[in-house]
Amino acid sequence: MNNFKDKVAVITGAGSGLGRELALSCAQRGMKLILADVDEQGLAETVSLAKANLATVEATTLRVDVSKLEQVEALAARAKEAFGGAHLVFNNAGVSVSGPIWENTPDDWQWVLGVNLYGIVWGIKTFVPLMLEQGEGYIVNTASAAGWVNMGGTAIYNASKSSAVAISETLVQDLKDAKANIGVSVLCPGFFPTGIADSERNRPAEFAATTPDSEARRLRDERVRKAIESSKISAREVAEQTLQAVANNQFYIFPHKHIKPLVAARAQAAQEEHTAFDPMASGR
Repeated sequence: MNNFKDKVAVITGAGSGLGRELALSCAQRGMKLILADVDEQGLAETVSLAKANLATVEATTLRVDVSKLEQVEALAARAKEAFGGAHLVFNNAGVSVSGPIWENTPDDWQWVLGVNLYGIVWGIKTFVPLMLEQGEGYIVNTASAAGWVNMGGTAIYNASKSSAVAISETLVQDLKDAKANIGVSVLCPGFFPTGIADSERNRPAEFAATTPDSEARRLRDERVRKAIESSKISAREVAEQTLQAVANNQFYIFPHKHIKPLVAARAQAAQEEHTAFDPMASGR
């Protein structure tokens, strides 16, 4: 997709972080915005920022829990009603919990997989048929470096992001078989400043946090926050690199250059077959 002007961008998780920056980058390119999040105040702030940068931007918002198919279907209906369709869809909403895998609760699994995994699944299921009807479109699924290399203390997040990579690769093959004019990218960033470390603020009451407040969990949370704070790349830079990748029809997007060597090192560990790959090991 190399012509963004007057096209319609649908962005989940648009109330903060990367989703907000994707919205601003799309607005700067003259796109119309359909913004979704469970954080309605955050959505309003994103729209205000977009209009401050470009007063003529057209934007509409909808509170959406992407884990629920019917709400994602309502998002597609809003896009069609407001602007006649959807050309560029960012399945971007994401949350995380930490702690040793044996301490994660069933509610932890349902919440994180509901947003990170089913949010992508329902986005594809809902918007690809619309794009097939239009004869064009583009899907960007937000995965993570965690889709390729797995740190301790984030089992559910790792599982969801590995699935995002697998689903994206499969989607390309399915679209190829259908001879569809729909592009796909999978975004795999490392740590950078977003609200992911504060996901609990939007955790539904039905999945109330019950994971034990263990020392291991506190250490993991501290390590993640330090990694985020020390990042040399901003959410805005990730968003801009993503839009450039879409323009180039680039499938894999690795904004952080140190991630691909880790992926290669993991592949080497698989070749050797002796030990599980540890991305935090000395020298990696």
